[in-house]
Amino acid sequence: MSAAQQKHATLSFEIFPPNTQVGEEKLMGTLAELGGLAPDFISVTCSNNKRNIEETTLKVAGYVKNRLGVATIAHLPAAYLTRQQVTDILKALDQLGIHQILALRGDIIPDVPPKTDFHYASDLVSFIRETAPHFKVSGACYPEVHPESCDRVTDIKHLKHKADQGCEHLITQLFFDNEIFYRFQENCQLADIQAPILAGIMPIINRKQALRLIKTSEAKLPRKFLAILDKYEHDPVALRDAGLAYAIDQIVDLVTQDVAGIHLYTMNNATTARHIYNATSSLFGKPAQENQQILQLG
Repeated sequence: MSAAQQKHATLSFEIFPPNTQVGEEKLMGTLAELGGLAPDFISVTCSNNKRNIEETTLKVAGYVKNRLGVATIAHLPAAYLTRQQVTDILKALDQLGIHQILALRGDIIPDVPPKTDFHYASDLVSFIRETAPHFKVSGACYPEVHPESCDRVTDIKHLKHKADQGCEHLITQLFFDNEIFYRFQENCQLADIQAPILAGIMPIINRKQALRLIKTSEAKLPRKFLAILDKYEHDPVALRDAGLAYAIDQIVDLVTQDVAGIHLYTMNNATTARHIYNATSSLFGKPAQENQQILQLG
């Protein structure tokens, strides 16, 4: 296969709608920078405990699609939505010209019973494919097993069922050990899960973020990663640089091993995304940002 014929991995970003007006104004600047990096798409998250989806996810996704001209995927958590609400949201997305969804179950809020229309993300995938077949639906997956799954085999069976409902592709939860991803990818192949799997990568750039991750995430933290946190505990600049280097090393390895795509959890930090983009852009068949600017001026 010639270099011209080679199919490159995709590069996409995830952002989240902020809770305040100041945060929204800051996000617009972040999105302008991210859009300038020509990602294959930008996904917009949705949390069950925020304002309604129309005011958050749909508003931001519409800005990405129609103001920035970048493809976007709107997250849709099913746990607290009814079929009618999903139908209304799909109509609103239709009006915005957005036809890509990441179907999730969503987090269960303590002491708040979920709705009963969709028990699992697979139920939502099936509903969208049946009622709005022109929508492309993606699903989430967990290289280290879903936290609520009883074992790896059961988890893969559930993922297979979800993928068979009509997932265009799957996006992984963050992970820091590529070997875990490769084993997961192999298990998916053995289960005949044919949807392309995009690897979710989160750069760790400060100690507060690292401590929060250790407390809330069940992702395995390799010795090499823990050594970075220990050595540069009191040196925030070195910790940032080492964290970026670690994420870039993960990405280079994954793309070299022919991963379908990289989905970067940006935490709304355009500087981080731009740094990683410029270090890896050629791997995705994209020009470095400086070269893009030259081309646009020429």
